[in-house]
Amino acid sequence: MNDDDHGEYTRREKREEKMRTFSEIKLRRSCLCWLLQAVCLLSAIYIIGTRALGFSENYGMKLIADDALIKSRPQICENQCRPLGSEALPKGIVAKTSNLEMRPLWGNPKKPKSSVSLLAMAVGLKQKLLVNEMVTKFLESGFAVMLFHYDGIVDEWKQYGWNGHVIHVSALNQTKWWFAKRFLHPDIVNAYDYVFLWDEDLGVENFHPTEYISIIKEEGFEISQPALDVNKSEVHHQITARGRRGNVHRRTYKHGECDRNSTAPPCTGWIEMMAPVFSKTAWRCVWYMIQNDLIHAWGLDVLLGYCAQGDRMQNVGVVDAEYVIHYGLPTLGEPKDKVASSSPGALDKRVEVRRQSFNEYRIFQRRWESAINSDKCWTDPYPGPTKKIVMTHVQHP
Repeated sequence: MNDDDHGEYTRREKREEKMRTFSEIKLRRSCLCWLLQAVCLLSAIYIIGTRALGFSENYGMKLIADDALIKSRPQICENQCRPLGSEALPKGIVAKTSNLEMRPLWGNPKKPKSSVSLLAMAVGLKQKLLVNEMVTKFLESGFAVMLFHYDGIVDEWKQYGWNGHVIHVSALNQTKWWFAKRFLHPDIVNAYDYVFLWDEDLGVENFHPTEYISIIKEEGFEISQPALDVNKSEVHHQITARGRRGNVHRRTYKHGECDRNSTAPPCTGWIEMMAPVFSKTAWRCVWYMIQNDLIHAWGLDVLLGYCAQGDRMQNVGVVDAEYVIHYGLPTLGEPKDKVASSSPGALDKRVEVRRQSFNEYRIFQRRWESAINSDKCWTDPYPGPTKKIVMTHVQHP
């Protein structure tokens, strides 16, 4: 081998050695990179696993703690019935009801005997003498009193000493049923055992509120009315006329219409609407049946028995021992200027009120029939056709 060949071999050998060295370096780098990736992956797995294990342990401990807390709560907590909307509050701070008792702006309030019943009336200033007699008698008997002023006049009642002791609500040309739906919610009047929702044209000379309540409690009446003095009253239905054979009556007898086998209004289980008296449980039911947009409440009287908390033939009745006079005075729709109202072409507002009452009566009947047909979960306790009751007058506010 000459020097040139030897030199060429030496150069080739160096190149091969350099290539082997580069390959080894590249392999080592590759191994190192793989090792670094493996270490990073293992580290990530370790970190995530550790955290997951810690979370799992903490979550498990939390579940155990929550379960222990739940098990440590009294069993009664599972059966608590809280008013809708009060779930975020502790039970002891929830005030579920109210009343109509007035409170002073300062100082300690006097502690009179709490009213156990409520008288609510729609009133106008024209009948102030009758209203004064009723309010005076009911306040003396420990009632709370609420007056609905359908003529918008409130200040003129200040002439009476009791004015500051009653609640006044004013809305022009509204009936007592409009007021009752909006201001006598069952939760507001729940403090009162009985709600007297009366017209203003009643004479109470022979009526005593406390004696009346004693009788209806003894008789078990959930819905009732005082009988009418037939000699002085405008009587529209025979069942409301005063009888003289006992303290109360639950049915009436009329040839060809009502006998001892009758089971439905107007023969039994029925009262008229000028002076109804409701227990608070019955009123809760009746309030729901009052339609918000039907302000004359025609047709409601026929269905009151559904709210009698049992047999309407037993729990609905008329009290003869405590009776009133129904004067039948026109109020809503009565023209202020009778001369102008009698001129040709003038609108007879009383006729319009009567027409509206009949229209609402038909609407209410259709709604009742529709409700019966659509509610598959409701069973009618009084199946069979309802005897039609002839409406003979325009009810007062």
